[in-house]
Amino acid sequence: MRRNKDFTVFWLGQALSVLGGSVSMLALPLLVLHATGSLVQMGLVTVVSSATSIGAGVFAGYVVDRLDRRKLMIVCDLVRAVLFGAVPLVWWVAGPQIWLLYVLTALAAVLRTLFDVAYVTAIPRLVRTQDLTAANGRLMGTFAFGSLLGPVVAGFLTAGVGADWALALDGATFLVSAASLGRVRFTARPAGDEPDKAGPEAGAGVFREMFVVGFRFLWRHPLLRPLTVGLTLLTFVTMGATDLLIYRVQHDLGRDAATLGYVIAVSGAGSVAAALSAGRLRRLLGFGTCWLASVAMIAVGVTVTGVSRSVPVIAALAAVFMFGITLGGICSMTLRQEVTPDHLLGRVTSAFWTVHNAAGPVGAAVLTVLAARHGVPVVSLAGGALCLLVLGGALLTPLRGSRAGAAAAGPAAPDQEPAAGPSARA
Repeated sequence: MRRNKDFTVFWLGQALSVLGGSVSMLALPLLVLHATGSLVQMGLVTVVSSATSIGAGVFAGYVVDRLDRRKLMIVCDLVRAVLFGAVPLVWWVAGPQIWLLYVLTALAAVLRTLFDVAYVTAIPRLVRTQDLTAANGRLMGTFAFGSLLGPVVAGFLTAGVGADWALALDGATFLVSAASLGRVRFTARPAGDEPDKAGPEAGAGVFREMFVVGFRFLWRHPLLRPLTVGLTLLTFVTMGATDLLIYRVQHDLGRDAATLGYVIAVSGAGSVAAALSAGRLRRLLGFGTCWLASVAMIAVGVTVTGVSRSVPVIAALAAVFMFGITLGGICSMTLRQEVTPDHLLGRVTSAFWTVHNAAGPVGAAVLTVLAARHGVPVVSLAGGALCLLVLGGALLTPLRGSRAGAAAAGPAAPDQEPAAGPSARA
């Protein structure tokens, strides 16, 4: 990995881009709040971003599988640089334009989804198969670190020069990302693994090519099927877990924002630790053991953070929770990269994200409503029990004995007859 110059350039460019993205995640809602004074308007920006991302997930994989992924990522970066860089200029010339922020949010969500799918599919063409877990861990660790540092930078920038110029900084990081991608060389597609250039038929054929092909591959694969089902159920719990943690610390225990920040920072350390150790853990224990252990850690973390009254204990178990989330995410992403043919990887990634992410907002709404009625401890116990049910179900599937993606035979390509489909690439 240290001798892989192309991956190093890619990694460093994305590290700065992740930091900029973390800045805009805070700066954009603050800009809306400062301009309107409305909490509802601020919330609508988040709704627009989430809904557009889920919608874009339906077609993103189809686009990624049929275009040059490197060029697509560069175009996404350049367009986002223009969009975010234009905000302070428009604010200076015409004053606050809230409609522009909604348009920017929707366009940026589509571009981010396209970029992220292409980003995942590009990694197998930058590193050797045996280095995939380590590469994903390094990138995930960078994301975790940037997510911790970004809000701090955003706070200083917003206080110093305004939230609009904080967005412009994010635009500048996209330029750096595009420049780094211009210097990276990806390996050629595997021989015989070229995408089908024939256009799909109208109507149902278009939807089939965009989404059903990827979903069918997930469903037919003996490891990806239970993995997708399990992660969808886990996402139902985990997306709302942060809201429960915040409510528990500030409302139930009466602690201030500084204490909450300390808890979040400690939890982020768990994510960084998982990212740094994921490659070694998977080599030693195999995929199945690592993923099952991650589910167990999530279950313990959700339960204890919701019932404990000790802030140090809550912080420690929040770190365990984030360790499990990150380790499981790295292992599942690596498995998809290992077993999916290159010409399907975009659609499989897109279908996977769309299916399991769709459960998150629903779960967050259900958990917060139930917590308001019955209290965080009761809901946390129920959430932990659901995670343990996922773990028990996974033990009855091939996930239990899987040491690596190559250990399981891949399914036929879903857009062909089973007897004719190519075997999964390990």
